[in-house]
Amino acid sequence: LALQHGGGRMERGGRRRSEAEEAEKGRMKRTIIKDWKTRLSYFLQNSSNSTKMKSKKVGKHRTYFRPSPEEAQLWSEAFDELLANKYGLAAFRAFLKSEFCEENIDFWLACEDFKKTKSPQKLTSKAKKIYNDFIEKEAPKEINIDFQTKNMIAQNIQEATHTCFSAAQKRVYSLMENNSYPRFLESEFYQELCKTPITRAAQGT
Repeated sequence: LALQHGGGRMERGGRRRSEAEEAEKGRMKRTIIKDWKTRLSYFLQNSSNSTKMKSKKVGKHRTYFRPSPEEAQLWSEAFDELLANKYGLAAFRAFLKSEFCEENIDFWLACEDFKKTKSPQKLTSKAKKIYNDFIEKEAPKEINIDFQTKNMIAQNIQEATHTCFSAAQKRVYSLMENNSYPRFLESEFYQELCKTPITRAAQGT
């Protein structure tokens, strides 16, 4: 009898531990989603600072408004759809930051800005900054590209042209499209964006 009672206590104890573990997992999931929202709000706020003048004319709240589930679902159709959407781009960058590889999107964006530069002097200075930030060995945001491409860039920036970083940008784009992008689409945060908002009453059940 003592053994039976003891076994019953162990079983109840195991069940309580299992329930506690499940509760802890639920709390962790909610914390992750909350952290995503915090990160995203931070990046959106930073992004909007550079366009305050334009925002006053067109309406800042509309520029960075949360997308509808239908709009968010469009991002899964093509990587370019995601990058072309300001909210989507900020969300993707927040995701990359959570995976400690935001240097890829930062480099891609720097290259996009670089290609729009018209002044030859600015082109040279921007090329050197991109090289120092992303390309050279032990750069603060060093991207993962092969040695030959790095050498080619080092030679090309001496007489900078708009195609200096084309090969590296294509490699980084491909890396994001084939690796980070699929993981982003499977993430809790993106899945939540694709769902119809739930009322508080429904959340409590």
